Amino acid sequence: MAFLAWLSSSPVGEWVSGSTWVYPGLLFVHTLGLGILVGLNSAVGLRLLGFAPQIPVADMEPLFPYMWAGFWVNAVSGSILFINDAPKKAANPSFIVKLALIAVAVVVMRALRREAFPRSGVPSSRARLLAAASLTLWAGAITAGRLMAYTAALR
Repeated sequence: MAFLAWLSSSPVGEWVSGSTWVYPGLLFVHTLGLGILVGLNSAVGLRLLGFAPQIPVADMEPLFPYMWAGFWVNAVSGSILFINDAPKKAANPSFIVKLALIAVAVVVMRALRREAFPRSGVPSSRARLLAAASLTLWAGAITAGRLMAYTAALR
């Protein structure tokens, strides 16, 4: 906990908490990155589950670099938001669940690209399962993130 307290009182932590605009600005950037990542991931996942059949599945593959860009925007902005109040956030069970869901969702996202867009051009039978898992994991991560504001830290 001493390290987390130090982190919150570091220049980055002080910068975030000492300004009227930095924290809300970071929340905006975090939300924007989330919209890009999860929005595009949802489009791919829903297409693989049979929605919008007029769109060829192969046309969805170019969305992955944008999803990764959204992920990295979230990773950076989320890290800075964490630094702002590290001891409280690290002890929050919703935060721990959020990070676990994100970790699994990233693994699934990598597998989804491999299974849905193989060199043969034909999505594997696992692609639909991975698409459903991806949609579920990102929905869970978003929910856990929102619940952070309403759940108390572990004592």
